[in-house]
Amino acid sequence: FLNGSTDHASLFSQQGKKGPNQDAMIVWENFGSMEDTVFFGVFDGHGPYDHVIAKRVKNLLPLKLGSHLESYLSCEEVLKEISLNTADRMTSDSLVQISANGESQVYNKDQDMVQMLLTSIVKAYRFMDKKLKMQVDVDCFCSGTTAVTMVKQGQHLVVGNIGDSRAVLGTRNKENKLVPFQLTEDIKPDVPVMMLPAEAARIKRWKGRIFALGDEPGVARLWLPNHNSPGLAMARAFGDFCLKDFGLIFVPDVSYRRLTEKDEFVVLATDWIWDVLTNEEVVEIVAKAPTRCTAGRALVEAAFASSLTRNQTNYQLLLSQWLNTSAMALLNLIQHQSQLQAREPNHLSSMVSKSRHNRHTRDNQRVGR
Repeated sequence: FLNGSTDHASLFSQQGKKGPNQDAMIVWENFGSMEDTVFFGVFDGHGPYDHVIAKRVKNLLPLKLGSHLESYLSCEEVLKEISLNTADRMTSDSLVQISANGESQVYNKDQDMVQMLLTSIVKAYRFMDKKLKMQVDVDCFCSGTTAVTMVKQGQHLVVGNIGDSRAVLGTRNKENKLVPFQLTEDIKPDVPVMMLPAEAARIKRWKGRIFALGDEPGVARLWLPNHNSPGLAMARAFGDFCLKDFGLIFVPDVSYRRLTEKDEFVVLATDWIWDVLTNEEVVEIVAKAPTRCTAGRALVEAAFASSLTRNQTNYQLLLSQWLNTSAMALLNLIQHQSQLQAREPNHLSSMVSKSRHNRHTRDNQRVGR
């Protein structure tokens, strides 16, 4: 599929010389049968079947997560009907009262929605890894993929992440200066303990090994106990079942942010973007993009230009020409905020399909690469 943009995002992926593009991206509008809800995902495959696994996760993970949201929506519709038919029950717009076993409980709808999203993401990731393990047409033993996914529902932003792809928010500080706020942590085998649960401690406890290669002294990798393979540069991933007994896990790091009018856009991108550009540079490039639909392309092209001008070894320069790189800029976070929100002709050249798997999803739009 070609690169392009939607009302919510600008997508761009540049294929390197090493073979099929192992990156996959998706934007799904009206996600989970809910208005003003969008799913975003960037997946970076690795191993012999990297491109197959990344695209399979792109296709299956949002379907599973969407089914959780639709179940929640069905429950909400029942509760609404109960409320409308109960004259002596008063609830505000933000509260819903549920009667169970004769006992009444009051929930804040916003808090309930956020908790449901966080829980559903974890469940969907668990399902996805089990699904990959049962695949008979693709070998996931030494192949897998990262996943950085995001659900935006109104002003709610919920993020799930495994691996070393990254999500960064462009927001305004007190001086109204556009600055980056990193929404995810790169989950490396040697990630600092204060940022995430001790990845290195878990790996060592499960007999996995962590060390860097001589030509990449700054890249810690995860290895089998008795063999110098496969050398995975992350501590969490889908697939890679050869390492699942030695410290590698699929459990996502999940986080929540309530958006404000100071939040302008989010960038999801694969690891190489962040290897050659700082968060500050990424935010500046997206903010200065000539048009909304070119933000993704501008970022990838700037990353390649930076790799050529920085003080790198010949090995690193050669490697950059072989790598696949993908970036997605998520725009229109808060309506009527930022010049990037001006509606332009939709230059979508990616696939848009209508999901009809139930009566609620008739208007859903999926854009995938």
